[in-house]
Amino acid sequence: MAGKPKLHYTCGRGKMESIRWLLAAAGVEFEEQFIETNEHLEKLRNGGSLLFQQVPLVEIDGMKMVQTRAILNYIAGKYNLYGKDLKERAWIDMYVEGTTDLMGMIMQLPLQSAEMREKNLALIIERAKTRYFPVYEKALKDHGHDYLVGNKFSWADIQLLEAILMVEECKPDILSAFPQLQAFKGRISNIPTIKKFLQPGSQRKPPADDKYIANRGKCCLTSVRFHFPQLLLKYL
Repeated sequence: MAGKPKLHYTCGRGKMESIRWLLAAAGVEFEEQFIETNEHLEKLRNGGSLLFQQVPLVEIDGMKMVQTRAILNYIAGKYNLYGKDLKERAWIDMYVEGTTDLMGMIMQLPLQSAEMREKNLALIIERAKTRYFPVYEKALKDHGHDYLVGNKFSWADIQLLEAILMVEECKPDILSAFPQLQAFKGRISNIPTIKKFLQPGSQRKPPADDKYIANRGKCCLTSVRFHFPQLLLKYL
């Protein structure tokens, strides 16, 4: 019997968080090895585990997988969350890329100056309201299904919920003008595996706030001895 997937990253969200979400939604238990120091990262590099010298790294099915999109594609395909044919996969890919763009903007906020953060936060909210969320609202309204693609739960649904919750951390009432997304959030949040992942004490990570950055990335389980923003830039 194959062992649990093992995730190598910091004890923070970054590019690993969508991988955590996808595994959790698929009902897959996983282990985490937190990268605590620059020396730890260099050990992985020197040991040949990192194909392109960077994380995230996921050990799964006898492979040491790197590159976020490759990892997500593999997990989605393995656990039947990637559509039934090429056309459905294409739609899933488009929807996922949209939420990836939006979440990427949010992940950069803690690393910015207060002035830049205020400016970019306003841009994120504007983009969510006018560019990204209207697409998903229209899709759900037009086809009348519970899920984004093929009326079947998929990676696209998982990542859309992740994005919604991240934007709500920036602006709690962001969905006030999107009734379809409000209903979608309720449905997907109550899928048993996702409901479990959203509970306190799960492997879901909190947002990186000023205190987290100031404490040099002191993570939930172990103290970190590197300057967190400098190292995090290697992961983004």
